[in-house]
Amino acid sequence: MSQVLKRPSKELIEGFKEVSTPNVSDALDKLGLKSGVCGIRPLYDCEKIVGPAITMKVIPYGPDVPKGHMGADALDAAEPGDIIVIDNGGRTDQNCWGEILAFAAQQIGVSGVIIDGAARDIDIISEIKFPVYAKGTVPFTARGRNVQGGFNCTIQVAGAQVRPVDIIMADVNGVVVIPLEHAEEVLRISKEIFDRELEIVRLLKAGIPFSEVDRQSGYDKMLEKK
Repeated sequence: MSQVLKRPSKELIEGFKEVSTPNVSDALDKLGLKSGVCGIRPLYDCEKIVGPAITMKVIPYGPDVPKGHMGADALDAAEPGDIIVIDNGGRTDQNCWGEILAFAAQQIGVSGVIIDGAARDIDIISEIKFPVYAKGTVPFTARGRNVQGGFNCTIQVAGAQVRPVDIIMADVNGVVVIPLEHAEEVLRISKEIFDRELEIVRLLKAGIPFSEVDRQSGYDKMLEKK
């Protein structure tokens, strides 16, 4: 039986869809929190995703081999809109996600997968438009190389701590992890930054010189910590 998790509200998730990962990263900086994840990018031209994390830890193959397919437990714990987040220590010489898991995840409404590591079958996965963000691709099977070591546990993704149902956002710019207890404040600041930047762009499009816009906007002080 999967663990029951208290997920963030749908309204909160929808709010984050209105901003970008740079906006959120800046907001996290302003709050003195871990601002983002480096090196994980979309593996094809996939859509932006935002949702609660369902976590999975990958460990090397060895005497302790869990029963069943890697990822099955995480998928069993997932609900529509969740994002599977996999810690494989950044290894790009191992696979931990492929077409079978992508089809299974899509079937239950999972929004996408974030991998600190590599995936395979991206040609097929791109055809079904299941979002995959990772450090690279490999052709190898996971069999005999690595296994699931745990799920719904605290993991590390490219130096960022990720806990079950922390909010994950990924887009063409990269990935951010939003601690659930700070999510409302992060969203508020993200929207303030988004609106401020829209106004700066509006003034520049109106022909006002950058030096004047920059001086009036106070942009350089916008991220000063409270």
